[in-house]
Order: sequence, then C-alpha cells, then structure tokens
Amino acid sequence: MTVLPPREKRWTRVEYERLVDLGAFLPGERLELVGGALLMREPQTPPHATVVGLVEDALRETLGAGWTVRVHGPIALDDESEPEPDIAVVPGSRRDYVQHPSRPLLIVEVADSSLRFDRNEKASLYARAGIADYWVVNLVDRVLEVRREPVAAPKARYGHRYSTTIVLRGGEHVTPLAAPHAPIPVSDLLP
Repeated sequence: MTVLPPREKRWTRVEYERLVDLGAFLPGERLELVGGALLMREPQTPPHATVVGLVEDALRETLGAGWTVRVHGPIALDDESEPEPDIAVVPGSRRDYVQHPSRPLLIVEVADSSLRFDRNEKASLYARAGIADYWVVNLVDRVLEVRREPVAAPKARYGHRYSTTIVLRGGEHVTPLAAPHAPIPVSDLLP
C-alpha cells in the first residue's frame, strides 16, 4: 500500500471571500490569505497596537487630503493573496474603495514576533505585487526598515524581493515615496 504525504489545500482569493461571506470564521478571527495559505495573524501586544496608531497618525498628518490610510484593511493583491497589513496607504477617499484596493502606494507592517515573516515572506509577496514602498517597524531592534525597488528573485519565497533596504533609527527621517516633500521623523513611529 502506498502512503501519500498529506497535501495542503491552497485557497484562491475568491474562495476565501466566499468563506467569509458564508460566515465560516468566528467574528474577530484574525485571518489573512497569503500566497494561497490561510494564516492566523499574531495577537497585538500593547506596543504593537501603540505603534500602529503612531504610524497611522503620522501618515495622516503628513499625507493630508487625497490619501486614505487604512488600518488592518484587506488588500486584494492577486488571485491567491489578500493580506491585511497593519497600515496601507492608497490614493483617493474611502468611498473610492467599495472593493478592496489592490495597489497601495505604501504598506507598513509592525513586527515583533512576526519580524522574520514580515522581512521575508511578506516582503517577497509585496515585491511580487509591485508595491514600491514597504516599511517594517521593527520593534525588536527599535528601527524602521524601508524596502524599495522590487525585483525578480527566483530564490525568494514568491519569486521577488526588494533590492534596497534602508535601516533608519530614531534621530533620522523617512520620506514616503507618495509624498517626497514630507519627511517624517522616525522617532514619531517608534514607541
């Protein structure tokens, strides 16, 4: 008798959204679809929640009208991915997005226990989608990691990576690509 190893069920974004519509998940269950896999999101520690709020406040103030700063909102990246980043910046107003946006200009993840995942898998996923500006607020080392210039990279998890990573500390500034005239003190983003 041949014994086959267990197979993993890969989900599409359409299947995932149908499961959500059918009420297959508990209210408040923190799930996201990443590369066809349904993943449980980490619980938010108080520092994590604080930093999400700090980043949201700084971006709203810096970007002003004409931009929407979404917190934990789904992003329809491709047929097999609908992540819910901590922060995503999209052009326009909330009413422009009756459907989930697909091409944010900036994504920010706040990372403590998820640092390796956000640096590798999420970075590769966002690079594959062509997200030009991806920031990781690294709570472990208390720095901001800015990733830019997505490129093909066959050995990366999703076949892409960022060719540029800049690590910024508290006394430095970061400038969103969406607002090149508006530097933000990195200390405003850290707890």
